[in-house]
Amino acid sequence: MKNKLTYPLLFFLGCLGCLLLFLANLGIGSVTIPFQEIVGRMLGGSFSRNTWEIILFEYRLPKALTAILAGITLSVSGLQMQTFFRNPLAGPFVLGISSGAGLGVALLVMAGSAFGWSLYAGAAGLWAVVAAATLGAILVLLLMSLTAWKVRDSMTLLIVGLMFGSAASAIVSVLAYFSEAEQLKVYTVWSMGSLGGTSGQQLHAFLIASLIGLIPVLAFIKSYNAMLMGEGYASSMGINIHRLRWAMIISTGILAGCATAFCGPIAFIGIAVPHMARLLFKTGDHRILFPAAALLGAMVLLACDAVSQLPGSAQTLPINAVTSLVGAPMVIWLILRRNFSKEF
Repeated sequence: MKNKLTYPLLFFLGCLGCLLLFLANLGIGSVTIPFQEIVGRMLGGSFSRNTWEIILFEYRLPKALTAILAGITLSVSGLQMQTFFRNPLAGPFVLGISSGAGLGVALLVMAGSAFGWSLYAGAAGLWAVVAAATLGAILVLLLMSLTAWKVRDSMTLLIVGLMFGSAASAIVSVLAYFSEAEQLKVYTVWSMGSLGGTSGQQLHAFLIASLIGLIPVLAFIKSYNAMLMGEGYASSMGINIHRLRWAMIISTGILAGCATAFCGPIAFIGIAVPHMARLLFKTGDHRILFPAAALLGAMVLLACDAVSQLPGSAQTLPINAVTSLVGAPMVIWLILRRNFSKEF
């Protein structure tokens, strides 16, 4: 009975915190917009300054919405990976999924100088980045799933994931060596991670891709709990393991791939946030963990984006640097504090 009362309260507080962080992201930056002005505008009023209208709707609102979508997709994909491999350190970055997405973008952006073609051009290039990142993420995840069927040891899987990431980084380095300065700059800026610069059309595509990636999660959400008990137990419960594995592969590839495509590689969200959800909600039930991880992911990335804004300054830190500074100590603390062997 206690849990039934606690979960709605936690979700209510989480939604309230997410709303406050969302409004904070709209107000802070090189130009500060008063809180009451933002609330009044959202309720149908008007700004006292015309420039605030442009700043809010052309720059800050798309950026805040992008942060919410990226936080949700990375957190949900990280939780799926931890369940898939039954490993607490699994995630899009550690298992090389983000490296695969980065390799796809590198081939698209920088392969022109090395091989003599150019796919990254015009408006079509923006959508090609999304496709390249998603295909790269799914390819690495497929390789990892094949390895998982052969190797059952979790530490071995982590080592293999790191090797995939190292191989992808080596290929990117070779492409960077032969690429032109302009192409190299495009990829370097993309690899730093950014929540800004997402147009309305791209935001719609990000939303649609995120919803498509979440469909397998919603369809198989009751089966995820059985996966933590092992494939044999899940099969005895009548779960089609083959179908569930493919659903997790496709879902994670789409979610991690589209987030990496639109925002660049963002570290630690996929690893740390699922553990935050387990710690705060004190449950292993994926019916609670998935919405909890999605909510916390949006909150964490909104908070990191607020820090990266450097309020009162025209400078903006790369979002990947902020998430790493926040996420690395968090992961270390979680590892030292929790006994993961009881959960995985």
